[in-house]
Amino acid sequence: MDFLRPASWEEALAAKAEHPTAVPIAGGTDVMVEINFDHRRPEYLLDLNRVGDLYEWEVGEESVRLGASVPYTKIMDNLRAELPGLALASHTVASPQIRNRGGVGGNLGTASPAGDAHPALLAAGAEVEVASAARGTRLIPIDDFYTGVKRNALQPDELIRAVHIKKADGPQQYSKVGTRNAMVIAVCAFGLALHPETRTVRTGIGSAAPTPVRARAAEEFLNAALEEGGFWDNGKIITPSVAKQFADLCSAACNPIDDVRGTASYRRHAVGVMARRTLTWTWESYRGTRRAAKGAA
Repeated sequence: MDFLRPASWEEALAAKAEHPTAVPIAGGTDVMVEINFDHRRPEYLLDLNRVGDLYEWEVGEESVRLGASVPYTKIMDNLRAELPGLALASHTVASPQIRNRGGVGGNLGTASPAGDAHPALLAAGAEVEVASAARGTRLIPIDDFYTGVKRNALQPDELIRAVHIKKADGPQQYSKVGTRNAMVIAVCAFGLALHPETRTVRTGIGSAAPTPVRARAAEEFLNAALEEGGFWDNGKIITPSVAKQFADLCSAACNPIDDVRGTASYRRHAVGVMARRTLTWTWESYRGTRRAAKGAA
């Protein structure tokens, strides 16, 4: 196994162009596990730890550009207000040591359906910035990024540089079920984001289908119910029947498997429970913000 160690982003792209099979490694929290268990034996490892650009983030007027290697602890400490859903997801990642090493780029590169960041990125409507030496930079909408079990839309000569995520304009939540409280792969996970500016809701489901998915039918139902009931304007409590239908549709969006961590039926049930709970939490937060705004006026 050869070890490639570029010192800049340009050198990294050149190395990836010359060796398209090279496996990028930054935090190493996914790659090293596969190598240590002999599940993967790449010809080349492409070490990105010296590429400083990947560890930077920029808060713009409307969105955050998050470098692929920004550690989860930095997201938790510095971007909680702008990216609340992703910050909550970051809290659930493994242990403090791994949160200090791992980043969102690694989750995206591995594209495991159980990756903790995926539901939050789907709910927020992120875009993935990738680049190659030959074709330059392009943005891939998160909805188009996952193409199969541990497969993504990257071309062989492309690397992930950053993720672009719109700053939260409403409450966001994240919930995860695991066999214990830390150092655990998700049995299933759920992310929810309210977008009051567009009067829409987005979801993200992890570890309950071959890829991370959105519950699109549930979103469409809830968007219509909130609009027809005037909930965005009147700030009333969402009725139990609406919450139940939303939860049922989220469960129906799953296509899980039975494995050592949980059964398919349990995963469907758990996603429904998380969907109902996160909807309750986010909507109560939205109502509280409305009340505060009216009081200030």
